[in-house]
Amino acid sequence: MSDYIFGPEIRNLLKKSLPANAISGEINTPESVYLPQSHVKALRPNSSLVVGIRGSGKSFWWTTLQNAQYRNLYGDDIGLSEKDHISVGFGEKPQPDLYPSRDVLEYLLKTTTPFLIWKMIIFKQLIESYINTEFLSSLLNQPKLKNFISLKQWADRPQWFTDNENIELIDLIFYQIDQYLEQTKTYHIFLFDALDRTAVEWKNMNSLVRGLLQNALDFQYYKRIRLKIFARPDQIEDTETRNFPDASKILSQRTDLIWPREELYALLWHYLANNKDNDDLFRRTTEDWYKLSWEKKGDIWIVPDQLRREDFAYQRELFHAITGPQMGQDTRRGYPYTWLINHLGDTRKQVSPRSFLTALRVASELPERSNYLYPIYYEAIKQGVQSASKIRVQEIEEDYPWVRDLFEPLRTLVVPCPVQDIESLWNRQDVLKKLETKINSIEVKLPPQHLQEGVSGVLRDLKDLGLVEFVSEDRVNIPDVYRVGYGMGRKGGIKPAAR
Repeated sequence: MSDYIFGPEIRNLLKKSLPANAISGEINTPESVYLPQSHVKALRPNSSLVVGIRGSGKSFWWTTLQNAQYRNLYGDDIGLSEKDHISVGFGEKPQPDLYPSRDVLEYLLKTTTPFLIWKMIIFKQLIESYINTEFLSSLLNQPKLKNFISLKQWADRPQWFTDNENIELIDLIFYQIDQYLEQTKTYHIFLFDALDRTAVEWKNMNSLVRGLLQNALDFQYYKRIRLKIFARPDQIEDTETRNFPDASKILSQRTDLIWPREELYALLWHYLANNKDNDDLFRRTTEDWYKLSWEKKGDIWIVPDQLRREDFAYQRELFHAITGPQMGQDTRRGYPYTWLINHLGDTRKQVSPRSFLTALRVASELPERSNYLYPIYYEAIKQGVQSASKIRVQEIEEDYPWVRDLFEPLRTLVVPCPVQDIESLWNRQDVLKKLETKINSIEVKLPPQHLQEGVSGVLRDLKDLGLVEFVSEDRVNIPDVYRVGYGMGRKGGIKPAAR
């Protein structure tokens, strides 16, 4: 048991410090930006393929890298500064002057290849970025380039871009811009995010992702022009996405946005130490307890190494000073420090910071437990996980709405269970047949790819999304972060969330 216990004021600090929509892509202040050691490599210029689950921080870093102030804050670590050039190649919000919308992309796929679509987007933005530079001015007098600049619609550009007469000019412009960047020792990086918004059908999305990866591979041969693609595992691991020459060269360089347990807790310390209303409470307490010092970079307090490293045991002790050392009347129910992480992971054992911070924020907002020695009661943590699970379910349904059609009929299920139990419930309500009819009658975003293979095919799709796992050849488990939100049971587990 820890010798340290926080006072009740830590509850208010938690409520004020933890964001309502953590790592959502919206960054309001520098205090919102925390760089885990596990993400440093992903943000460096030469990391072209960055892979992470929903809520891992893809959109957060996509947004952060566009801000020179925030980029400069961690520039020494990631090899970028406010002088580097950042462009957006695709994102969640429509920006037709920068890149085509989903509907336009689907139209362009009828007239040209995905590879050339992305290359055309990059070319257009580079021309616009350096149109006033001296080295490009001589080329601007060429009628061919003037013709391209005069084109205002995306649908009009592929013909120019694929014209054999313009191929050498395109290569020359890429080369000269890269030389200019090398001379000025700056990078120009194109960011791509929200790739599920590029298409409604898997076939089109996979082909667009494949074309984007091909471009990332080609641009690695330049010195200073780079692509940074933020993608989810299921988008990268599909065989259709990986089907191009030398795909292994770019896929083998993927960097995963993972959040090890120590980094999740360090993120918590970061928020507590940088709350403007009472930022000295947490810092002063840890300084007194552990005789460590906090350093400031600009306006940001940087979490000391001792509180970022799991092997120091400070993390566990510090968290238990808030929650107490056990998840029940004794230790048989587990320890809060490990229990919370274990119940928020998907089948890949990955936890999103959004789920982690949501669970703690909700726990801090629940009424205090009378006669409990610590500020946060262990039952409040369980309720926090229920809330985090609900949000996780909402997120997966935003990306794949058909998941609800499959999981809603399973609310009476207790997992782990035989595959036959799931098959029986689906057959009883004609779930797969109804889903197929729905897909054929209305537009369903990225429907299950293997629906025609029946139960085994759909379970494969759910497995690829990290929603189910096979604990044996014929037994299936659903991780708590989804199970609880969908109302399924587990013997001795957290109760399902109320509907």
